[in-house]
Amino acid sequence: MREQAARDAGATGNEDPHISFYHDVPRELAEQAISKERAHPSTASMNSPWPLKAWPDVPTKFVLCAQDRFFPPAFFRRLVADRLDILPDEIAAGHCVALSRPKELADLLTRY
Repeated sequence: MREQAARDAGATGNEDPHISFYHDVPRELAEQAISKERAHPSTASMNSPWPLKAWPDVPTKFVLCAQDRFFPPAFFRRLVADRLDILPDEIAAGHCVALSRPKELADLLTRY
């Protein structure tokens, strides 16, 4: 992440959520989203074991946000290839794609 931050003048990993998470979300909508945020990760998700013995046998897809400043796209491209052995579907959006590009995201998801 530090390497990417050096390349993009500190946008990646910036502490200001308007820069790191909501850079492509309309300001008013970003403010609403920020006001509704809660702690991540949830206590339950970090303290409860995975309830199944194996991953479900279903097709796996991955939507990669090509302008994400929190998870650099190059990192996710490698991770998805290494761990899932698939190519991600990319969308030209930042971290909060459901807020910044809802139609484009819905179109992509309905193709699945």
